[in-house]
Amino acid sequence: MTEQQRTAIVTGAGRGIGESIALRLLACGYRVTAVDRDEAALGTLAPHDHLLTVAADVSTESDWSQIVKQTHQTHGPVDVLVNNAAISPKHDGARRPSHQMPVAEWEDVLRVNLTGPLLGFQAVYDDMRAQQWGRVINMSSGAARMGARVAGVHYGSTKAGLLGLTRTLAWEYGGDGITVNAIAPGRIETPMAAVVSADVNATFLAQIPVGRLGQPGDIAAMVAFLASDDAEFITGATFDVNGGGYIG
Repeated sequence: MTEQQRTAIVTGAGRGIGESIALRLLACGYRVTAVDRDEAALGTLAPHDHLLTVAADVSTESDWSQIVKQTHQTHGPVDVLVNNAAISPKHDGARRPSHQMPVAEWEDVLRVNLTGPLLGFQAVYDDMRAQQWGRVINMSSGAARMGARVAGVHYGSTKAGLLGLTRTLAWEYGGDGITVNAIAPGRIETPMAAVVSADVNATFLAQIPVGRLGQPGDIAAMVAFLASDDAEFITGATFDVNGGGYIG
């Protein structure tokens, strides 16, 4: 089966990295279901014969059932899942100190950033097992490697948790022909990054050996590779795409 016959679900696809991933996979010939809880953001995606947009909340099982149902009706079985949706609440553009973190905010981030990817995998597993082929790509963060210095403790913790989820699923389901990998982006120029001050981004830039902040396309290129047949012997790995801002 080639990319022209495969179907991918991309969450958090209304803007930034997710939008770039969806467009890259479409350009590669995939049929793409772009998911975002912001219906207006999805509306900015240019119409495409192989694009389905679904407004949904990835933190709920019922919404995942609808995402997969609509994907089956429009595209067919799911081959690739990109768990990109995430939230990182700020307050006046700043992170909330950990000792002041309300449990409600912690749990909201946990549901979207970590529970959502598990629910997504559970929702598409039967498709991937039946065809003995699947690609799951989880979007972690440099915050999982170095601690959440700009985002809050909830964001850093969930992104680190995604690495554990990635390794466990990779070990558990490799025999079903399913590979599971993670990407840990560095500082990427997205609407989420624009919430903080220019000084914060300048500080990050000074620490990046290649001399620039990342672009969404840098991440989309790695997703396209991991979703391809060329990556069939790679699973349980985390790819740091950060211009050298973190070298581990």
